[in-house]
Amino acid sequence: MKIVKFLQGRGLVSAYGFLSYKCHPIRCNRVVTRVLQAPLCTASSGDNIPQVCIVGSGPAGFYTAQSLLKGDKKLTVDIYDKLPVPFGLVRFGVAPDHPEVKNVINQFSTLAEGQRCSFVGNVNVGQDVSVEHLLQAYDIVVLSYGAEDDTTLGVPGEDLPGVYSARSFVGWYNGLPEDTHLNPDLKSSDTAVVIGQGNVALDVARILLTPIDLLKKTDITEHALEAIRESAIRRVYLIGRRGPLQVAFTVKELREMVKLPGCRPSLNAEDFVGIPDKIKELPRVRKRLTELMVKTATEAPSGAEAERQAQAKNEWGLKFCRSPVEFLPDASGSRVGAVRLGINKLQVIDGIEKAVPTGETEDFPCGLVLRSIGYKSLPLDPMVPFDSKKGVIPSTEGRVPGVKGLYCSGWVKRGPTGVILSSLNDAMETAKCILKDLSAGELEASHQAGWGKDEILKHLHQKDVQPVLYEDWKRIDAEETRRGEEVGKPREKLTSLEEMLHYAFKH
Repeated sequence: MKIVKFLQGRGLVSAYGFLSYKCHPIRCNRVVTRVLQAPLCTASSGDNIPQVCIVGSGPAGFYTAQSLLKGDKKLTVDIYDKLPVPFGLVRFGVAPDHPEVKNVINQFSTLAEGQRCSFVGNVNVGQDVSVEHLLQAYDIVVLSYGAEDDTTLGVPGEDLPGVYSARSFVGWYNGLPEDTHLNPDLKSSDTAVVIGQGNVALDVARILLTPIDLLKKTDITEHALEAIRESAIRRVYLIGRRGPLQVAFTVKELREMVKLPGCRPSLNAEDFVGIPDKIKELPRVRKRLTELMVKTATEAPSGAEAERQAQAKNEWGLKFCRSPVEFLPDASGSRVGAVRLGINKLQVIDGIEKAVPTGETEDFPCGLVLRSIGYKSLPLDPMVPFDSKKGVIPSTEGRVPGVKGLYCSGWVKRGPTGVILSSLNDAMETAKCILKDLSAGELEASHQAGWGKDEILKHLHQKDVQPVLYEDWKRIDAEETRRGEEVGKPREKLTSLEEMLHYAFKH
């Protein structure tokens, strides 16, 4: 009888004890099993433990959970995501030919399979459930939902077909459902331009030029693999508004491009005049990066490397001190045919070397443009403070002022910069702040174990939202792995929400 009342309270059975007509049968069976296997909670208020909700299952979310669970042996964490699948940027942002970076998924999976941490997917916070409701259900809420929009240039012609954001292009070849139908035209021209000189810019350039025999062994989506197989792109140039000392990519990424099979680098030696004299003053990491660029631009290859480059059919290059001022249509007027670049000069202003327009321009023919000048986060809920100019939630060490129990971590906290390790350091800072507030009595565990998640699942059921739990995700994972094995890949990702949900609840 107590079990029936428990289920009635969560809207899963009617007043007469029958399954609700709205209840997904698999979900109901799972809840019933969980209740039958677990003792009914009769704990007093003194047995309350801190319950944490994290919004966003990317690196920032999981690293925050990890730090909290290590710091407090009683605390529990529920990680919510709007997609049915976990891991965020690791799954949808890391290049498919960088599988070693994705190994962190093993660490995150171990965390999600633990008794004190759970994953709840297919929940759009701000739409399916409000932040206010989360704060009522949980003692602590951490927003770690990342950056879902990209920065635009704001120049004429930016809306021409053939001009895409690198963020969407990455989502397209990595299987992000919202970008699956991007369908970029890779056949109309042999030249692509990437606006930006960061790691993402090098990623998209490398994917466009990597031999298909190498790509087909990765977890790149099948639709992207086929498009690249038939691609006419042979040259990719990365445009930067400043000079070689200001590039934002890392030496590892650059080294991959320099040695990319079937591809030769094209760097202008004139761009590096005077740069060697400045190398000794640079920090170690920047020094190594600059030395490699200088060597690539000024030293002729020899031996096997010279032969390799001579036989290469593809080419990539860096163009410095250039800023897009307009995208020009092709002869048909139906798509992009060139980018008009403003020529800059470097000038020290207030102690900082800045790009200053000269007024001169040049037109650079291309049939594909990928804009890679930064991501930005979007506001999630009206009650959450948000700096629209910076694209972040204002915070101090992750603590959101004016809202008790609300914190943030990751890109939405610091802006879309750094690598995965940056998210670890950032998450540790936020977790340290939370643990400090708990220890100081600033936060109080006000609910009995499991109440927060149970309350939200009840709310979602009433709104006919089907949450995807970790065991549901494992069925998606198994199907993707099975499909991958059939074609010699680590996995073949499901790329539509409908297909993900089909396999999540399939038995």
